[in-house]
Amino acid sequence: MPYPDPFYPVVDSIKWVERLTKLGVGTIQLRAKELDDAGALQIVSDALAVTKGTPTKLVVNDYWRAAIVAGAEHLHLGQEDLAEADLAEIRKAKLTLGISTHDDAELATALAAKPDYVALGPIFFTTLKSMRFEPQGIPKITEWKKRIGAIPLVAIGGIKFEHAAEIFAAGADSIAVVSDVTQNPDPDARVRQWLGLSAEAA
Repeated sequence: MPYPDPFYPVVDSIKWVERLTKLGVGTIQLRAKELDDAGALQIVSDALAVTKGTPTKLVVNDYWRAAIVAGAEHLHLGQEDLAEADLAEIRKAKLTLGISTHDDAELATALAAKPDYVALGPIFFTTLKSMRFEPQGIPKITEWKKRIGAIPLVAIGGIKFEHAAEIFAAGADSIAVVSDVTQNPDPDARVRQWLGLSAEAA
């Protein structure tokens, strides 16, 4: 299977990791903010215990030290996290590395780190976190994909299932999904829709 999978949900709790793993989701990012070192290590360890022995790949957001100590295989960093991270240690631990980008300068910074994938966002307006960047729009996906070539491109930010076909057609390899799953009245049904579409995209 590709990495990350075409459907790439981002969640903030062990309960969500459990729920999505049971549904057969291939790649899940755990993005839990504001944790100290001990808290980060605990949640990463717990999440890895949930996915162990399943086909699900767990991507740790931000907490690269906890990821290394807990024996994770996949890491995602934002630009601020990237600036403070020890890339040599991350590579030594053989973690895959995904990096968030929002503009040309951030893309250059990301590519210099030789990432395993690049995320572009926000594609649409998102209420989940205050963004200092305007929505990128779908045409930016095509432009970014031309620039990064063979590196997988993940689209993120305000994306719903109804947008997916157009976003894949624009050049995205994967779609990171947050509120369309976690705030959906029937998350399990929504996940199954995404999984059906991502099986076609794969």
